[in-house]
Amino acid sequence: MTRMILTGILGLAAGLSNLGLPSLMAQQAPAKQGQAAPTGPRAKSQGEVQALNALAAAQGNPDNTIKAAEDLLTKYADTEFKEVALFMEATAYRQKGDPVKAQIFAEQVLAINPKNFQSTLMLGEIIAQMTRENDLDKDEKLAKAEKYLNDTLENIKTAPKANPQLTDQQWEDGKKFLTAETHNGLGLVALTRKKYDVAITEFKTAVDLDAQPAFQVRLASAYQLAGKNDEAIAICDKLLADPQLHPQIKSVANSVKAAASKK
Repeated sequence: MTRMILTGILGLAAGLSNLGLPSLMAQQAPAKQGQAAPTGPRAKSQGEVQALNALAAAQGNPDNTIKAAEDLLTKYADTEFKEVALFMEATAYRQKGDPVKAQIFAEQVLAINPKNFQSTLMLGEIIAQMTRENDLDKDEKLAKAEKYLNDTLENIKTAPKANPQLTDQQWEDGKKFLTAETHNGLGLVALTRKKYDVAITEFKTAVDLDAQPAFQVRLASAYQLAGKNDEAIAICDKLLADPQLHPQIKSVANSVKAAASKK
């Protein structure tokens, strides 16, 4: 199973995406004699089942996801799937390129479940990416991002399996990839602070856990900014040797290599 698939099914929305009408109806039914009572969130009516299935079907289309989530939350304000719906809505807004609304809905998720590690990760990344060097409140923003990301690392350690269909190994692999993404976020915080050695450590940790090109090129950038040009060039050369490298990453790698070559 690839990293993308694993991380995709790790989310709270993963359980919802696998809940077809029959399984949701089964959650509504009382337990038979001798059977354990169903656990986890439950739909309370046929209408809520339909709203949940509409939300599940909308995944992959941000506008439809937002509409389906709002329909569910408006019509069934007491739904036990509120955390799921809000997280899916936050994700949809992020996919649409609206980090402000994504942040608003991710914060609503944390109001329900402060240990929702995907929401703390999302918030940490968004704040780190939106913070600029000349922002008057830069230090405050970065401290907030850092706290969210460190909370993510702690919450991942003790998080219960998000999707019961995952094997134990898949769950551990998924947590590893999310941990890598969190260290990448901490690296971005360090870069904005111009703490390049810290950034190198964070990006290297991310690469060790998940050697995706996006993390590698950021590690190369941190090396270059720290004056460690040979290390930066070596990473860029390795990336640029891949004919299937994403054009955006290729552009950054070329820029980093050019800067590192000006010794």
